Formats: sequence, structure tokens, C-alpha cells
Amino acid sequence: MQGLDAAHLVLTDTDLTGCLFSGAFHLDQLRLEGRTTFANAPAGWHRHGMRPVHFARRRVLAEEHHWRGYTARPSPGGWRPALRRSDPARTPDPEGVAALYRQLRKAFEDSKNEPGAADFYYGECEMRRHDLTGTSKGERLLLWGYWLLSGYGLRASRAFGWLLAAMTVTVLLLMGVGLPTHDPDQATTGTLHGSRISLNTRTPTPALHGGWSQRMTWARAEKATRVAVNSVVFRSSGQNLTTAGTYIEMASRLLEPVLLALGALAIRGRIKR
Repeated sequence: MQGLDAAHLVLTDTDLTGCLFSGAFHLDQLRLEGRTTFANAPAGWHRHGMRPVHFARRRVLAEEHHWRGYTARPSPGGWRPALRRSDPARTPDPEGVAALYRQLRKAFEDSKNEPGAADFYYGECEMRRHDLTGTSKGERLLLWGYWLLSGYGLRASRAFGWLLAAMTVTVLLLMGVGLPTHDPDQATTGTLHGSRISLNTRTPTPALHGGWSQRMTWARAEKATRVAVNSVVFRSSGQNLTTAGTYIEMASRLLEPVLLALGALAIRGRIKR
């Protein structure tokens, strides 16, 4: 489709596995009907140089295959390079591929196919994350974090996995330094002034005593789990905590609801119509 004006063009039951869209015009007005087939990313673990990389299963454009196949030399890891692999001028850059994903994503969204547009949004963010010229360093760092935590809000398993890990760390920290040895009881003191009595009631500061063997018990684990779940889901723990435990709960109430929201956003992105 290079050089083609795609305005008002309708493709039905078309295999676009090897189709090149770069150079086409008005791709956002392209209509895709029926069963349209795109290329797939090589899902699973692969080796990129000396380090392992993992690719999620999704639909991708041939241009991304060519760019990744060219930049992943000498081991493309399942990505198919262009026929003229040695010519970088014929290989699209991430900024150009991101623009293609953006236009085709809009075409899917205009046809009310939100789940179909999800893979193209993922591809657009991937190209922006790897774009060293058109995307600022700060924006790339945000995209890296968004990708790592939830796969751009499209990978619920990743977000819930981080949430489970964060809650596990919170429970362990609360068991170790956050929960007091005993819940402090209120103490009342009085002073007699003639026929008058002044009473003062105060709650002692929660204190933690004992070694690690006394802290790592099932009873404290159950209590710490209650604190973590309540602080994330119900936004209040209602428990007496040490000073360290208070800060741990504050951090969990800030981070873990964000991970929960990212997981819910990913599920919504896949089932929205």
C-alpha cells in the first residue's frame, strides 16, 4: 500500500501479514472488515545479543518486523528483516512506524473495534519507547515504567503480578518492623485537686520487642495481610502500627491501588466494545 491514498478504502477478509503501509495516505480513514490478518510478534523468550528479551503475543505491522530484524543483528530472534537488510535507508525508523500504528489504531477505533485497536496502541507505545530522536528522554522513561508495570495498560497479568509482589513485600515488612508486639492499651491517670479530679487518658506509642523468630509467626502474618488488603482495597487499616509501619502503609496505599487500577484498565481495554 505504499503511495496509496487509503481514504474510503474498504478491505474485507484480507491477509496483511507482509503488507507495507509506509508512504500511504489517510490510513486513519481505512476500513478493515471481516477477518483481517496481520503479522504476529515472535512471542516468548529470545536472545538479543547477550541478554534475554521477552515479547508478548500481539499483532504487528511488517514495518516493525523489518526495523526489529535490522536492529537485532546478528540474531533477530524471530523478527523478519526486510529483503534488503543491509540498506538502512529502506528500513523504517521507530518514529515512522509509530505514526503508522497511530493512524491504523484510529481506523479501528472509528469502527468501534476497541479490542482490535489495543495491539496497535501497544505497537505505537513500543516504537515511541525505542525512538531516540522524536521522543524525549523523560517521555521514554515514563514509557519504560508504563511498559514495565502493566504493558502500557494492556497486560493485566503483569499489573496484578506486580501488585501481588508489592503486597507480599508489604506483609513481610509489616511483620518485621511494622506491627507492634502487643496492641497498646489505653492508660488513664488522675490528679486530685481538693474536691476535683482531673483524668487524662492516653494511648502509649506502639512498641516492637523480641527477635525475628517471634516476629515471623502465622498470627502476625494474618494481621499484616489484613492491614495490607484493607489499606489497598478499603483504604483504611484501623490497626496500631509502629512509626516504620505507618510509613510502610502510606507507601502501600500510594503504590498498590495504582497497580490495581492498571490491572482493571488492562481488562477493560480487552473487553471494551
